[in-house]
Amino acid sequence: MSYALTRTRRITVAVAVTAALCVGATACGGTTKSDTEKEGGSAAAGKADPEAELKKDLTIGFLPKQVNNPYFTTADKGGKKAVEELGSTFKEVGPSSGTDTSGQVSYVNTLTQQQADAIAVSAQDPGALCTALKQAMKNGVSIVTYDSDTKTDCRNAFISQASAEDLGRTQVQLLAEQIDNKGEIAILSAAQTATNQNTWIDYMKDELKKPKYKDIKLVTTAYGDDDAQKSFQQTQGLLQEHPKLKGIISPTTVGIKAAAQYLSGSKYKGKVKLTGLGNPNDMRKYVKDGTVEAFELWDPADLGALAAHTAVALESGRITGKQGEKFKAGDLGEFTVGKDGVINLGKPTVFDADNVDDYNF
Repeated sequence: MSYALTRTRRITVAVAVTAALCVGATACGGTTKSDTEKEGGSAAAGKADPEAELKKDLTIGFLPKQVNNPYFTTADKGGKKAVEELGSTFKEVGPSSGTDTSGQVSYVNTLTQQQADAIAVSAQDPGALCTALKQAMKNGVSIVTYDSDTKTDCRNAFISQASAEDLGRTQVQLLAEQIDNKGEIAILSAAQTATNQNTWIDYMKDELKKPKYKDIKLVTTAYGDDDAQKSFQQTQGLLQEHPKLKGIISPTTVGIKAAAQYLSGSKYKGKVKLTGLGNPNDMRKYVKDGTVEAFELWDPADLGALAAHTAVALESGRITGKQGEKFKAGDLGEFTVGKDGVINLGKPTVFDADNVDDYNF
């Protein structure tokens, strides 16, 4: 197994050998950026300079929740394209399971030991990664979370798909319209610990408190762990346990596809409404066959690209992650860092029979 440094650093042969042994997904001791005097240090430690020259020849690691998840494949392809256009090296690592929290910790440790300049991570658990991420930051690695956040002091910035409030409330609004504001509904989520899912669900519950939804009852929240088979089975279980169910919200691309697959071949097709967050390519046939009326999402490729631009901006000192800082992200335009280092990609897009063919992701 070989190990190549992405830029010139003072490093001993012994350190190079140690780093080579750490390429796998298990954590081990080794040299970190602080040991080799990373050039410029962590951007978050200084003051932002919007006119600073963008650094090149960086190594940007992407750590999704699950490497074989179509959603993250699309997001990370967007990140890869942006990283390479910015003159740096892209590296994707991650677990094959959507619930492997310990695996994510190991990958963070390994990327730190391999002296990645920045890590973009979609956190499987809000707290489990913190120790590893704080250690990475201590060693000069810029940390960007995307899609799913960790605790605010464990990263420099979070790339949000849209505002969490918009995403939570609009999914309720979509379903409520389809069921005429009455009936029992359920939520089919991903992992029970997923930060983004839980935040959206909190806003869904708050939206449902409004008087106009007084005839809608949320009966339960099920968890499919972003596993297609489990999500399929959970959908079946929901309908068996709640025969009066009128609608399902699934704020996960794996979950909504699995639920649509089940509904499309069942007696519930067209009777039990389904909405949530899905990829147009996954959901197109279910929209066209009448299983799903409308769903929403953002472009995950843009999400990955914004994570990449943010990582490079942090490493270059253009931003530090403080509220009010502005930076340009190529063709995506200019963005402003919000409260707690949150950067919103934009408003979610609603997909239905009129526009689903206009998108390819």
